[in-house]
Amino acid sequence: MRTIAAISTSPGIGGIGIVRISGKNAFEVVNKIFKPKNNNKIAGYTMKYGYIINPKTQKIVDEVLVSYFVEPKSYTTENMCEINSHGSNIVMKEILELCLENGAELAEPGEFTKKAFLNGRIDLSQAEAVIELINSKTEKEAEASINQLEGFLKEEINSIKSKILDVLTDIEASIDYPEYDIEEITNENASKKLKEIELSLQKLESSFKDGKIIREGIKTAIIGTPNAGKSSLLNAILREDRAIVTEIEGTTRDTIEEFITIKGIPIKIIDTAGIREANDEVERIGIKKSRQIAESSDLVIAIFDSSKELSEDDKEILDLIKNKNSIIILNKIDLNERKIDENYLKKFGKEIIEMSALKKQGIEELYSKIEKMFKINEINLSDGVTITNVRHAELIRKAREYSIKAQETIKNSMPIDVIAIDIKEIINCLNNITGENATEDIINEIFKKFCLGK
Repeated sequence: MRTIAAISTSPGIGGIGIVRISGKNAFEVVNKIFKPKNNNKIAGYTMKYGYIINPKTQKIVDEVLVSYFVEPKSYTTENMCEINSHGSNIVMKEILELCLENGAELAEPGEFTKKAFLNGRIDLSQAEAVIELINSKTEKEAEASINQLEGFLKEEINSIKSKILDVLTDIEASIDYPEYDIEEITNENASKKLKEIELSLQKLESSFKDGKIIREGIKTAIIGTPNAGKSSLLNAILREDRAIVTEIEGTTRDTIEEFITIKGIPIKIIDTAGIREANDEVERIGIKKSRQIAESSDLVIAIFDSSKELSEDDKEILDLIKNKNSIIILNKIDLNERKIDENYLKKFGKEIIEMSALKKQGIEELYSKIEKMFKINEINLSDGVTITNVRHAELIRKAREYSIKAQETIKNSMPIDVIAIDIKEIINCLNNITGENATEDIINEIFKKFCLGK
């Protein structure tokens, strides 16, 4: 494999920058450009102090610390160096260029982690956990990624595969030695074990409901008529003046999106244009978009002005949320002019919260309702494996379907070699998660998502 180099710290000015080099010739490349204060023998897990020198001009580029990792005890299992320089973009770029001029090649996105996978240090699910950890937005998402990186999913998959291989071994023994007439016993054992496998896969598949919330968050649309208080509610939730608030109707023409967290779960809040009959073409587009966002959201917060009677536009909003996870907000309670028909609202069977968005009253109750509605308190990452990756969830779903199909095949007294086909498909699905038989296209697609230098 080629010797690669890249800047591993994110762009921008910082105290420290890291240029990473990995490959058979990593030490040779570094030796050409690094002048240590002492010339002790290179040893793994050591760090040397010195200077990066341009070998052509002997000019000092920077004062650095170089970390050495001797194969196979490194992130990539190859010889590896990390040059810790000052965090100047100019300095790091110059160090990288010197590495490239002296025998290294520029790394592709995710190539260091790809080397770790191809060299067998981690499986594909652990490699995916790396990018998920880098991109994590909350503590819970980071915790789920760490669990996957630690190999919890890999262990669970291997445990299920071990049971499947036991079944397959019995079946193939029955095929190879038909004279012993053990097919009936084999089928009975296979059926029992396949049911256990199905339940294990079902448990993993069910965990994706929580995993999806951890990773993607709860998409939440704030909808209402103009001046009901949508933008004031957004500002109250964010504790800043993010949206323009005026008495002029139709101020919000497009969506405003922001993230908050509730008990470690990301909540994507979307403030939408006020829903009403509009003459302005731009406002009409915004209102159409509001309806689409409400339809596609996990949660809709429908806000109403409690000081006014329900309008036809308000009733249209109630019709929009009747089959959705939704919370009704009665806003502007500070005005003490209650005209809204609360009995009519109660017919929709939704949680109703009284609020003054302007004075930030009722915000904590809103958080509490969201927490209860999505059972956020019940999400426990220490209780088994939680699937957060869509690719993994889909493969687990397929594996479970094949386990059901194999049981039906046994029940229908199909030939034992036909049963083996479905069982092999279960293994194939699980191997695609860990990368044992993932195609090159899948592997390349996964590592494309990585940043340069990781």
